[in-house]
Amino acid sequence: MRSERSKSGGVGLERSCGESPADWLRSTDPENGVELLEAWFHGPAYHKHRHDTYAICLTTRGVQAFDYRGTGEISRPGQVVVLHPDEIHDGHAGTQAGFGYRQLYVEPALISEAVRVLRGHTCALPFVRTPVVTNLKLSGAVTAAFAGEREPLAIDGLIVQLAEGLLDADPSCTQVPSPRHLDVAMLQRARAFLDAEQTRVVRSAELEAVTGLTRYDLARQFRLMYGTSPYRYLLMRRLKQAREQIARGQSLSAVAADVGFADQAHCARMFKATFGLTPARYRVLSRSTRDVA
Repeated sequence: MRSERSKSGGVGLERSCGESPADWLRSTDPENGVELLEAWFHGPAYHKHRHDTYAICLTTRGVQAFDYRGTGEISRPGQVVVLHPDEIHDGHAGTQAGFGYRQLYVEPALISEAVRVLRGHTCALPFVRTPVVTNLKLSGAVTAAFAGEREPLAIDGLIVQLAEGLLDADPSCTQVPSPRHLDVAMLQRARAFLDAEQTRVVRSAELEAVTGLTRYDLARQFRLMYGTSPYRYLLMRRLKQAREQIARGQSLSAVAADVGFADQAHCARMFKATFGLTPARYRVLSRSTRDVA
């Protein structure tokens, strides 16, 4: 992330009076309809402003305070703040110790489509009337977004998880059971496509073209049938191929390029997160095994 203003934050992101030199803010460019922002503030943070996106914020440290819909609110570590598009709010530290948070800005159209898939019909956007909630789906989604990847298939799964969390947090949403129908032939076609394209990043539009399913319907059905998301399925194919190539003695930089990672460091992070060992450590252990054999 770079230290800069959020693209979704609007006028409120120019700092208010009393700013501290210890304050910081890092954000990403919007990509696939999602923007990430992480920040730490002492005292005043933002003037009154509003976004044209959902703002879904996980408080990580301290006490976050803000005025929203005429009421003063506070959020403590582990709690999630959900701000609906076009709602005016501000932000400031609730104590002298300051506060830190991680926030997702999400295009409402993405949530709307995912909600339609989950509910089986078009309905209004979820509106969380109590803006500070304890919601494991939402907090887990924010944490995963900052720990994971921003590839298109990963974003699809993230949007579905956010939509599920927002529906849980909005009691006015009719709890119609999610449709359980599975397009088995199309899911098999999606899996075969991912198997065949395991040396590169696959984009959502490609799977839509292959299956005729929307990206969110595909993400939902794929998990029901295969127990994981299309992104995770493809990522595991790529990492397993990387492991096999490392065991055969190929250079780590060549392996990273062969299985479609941006660079060796990117490959190493994902490899370690999946297998619990760095590629370099795995290569040493693989050589030891071959020597013993």
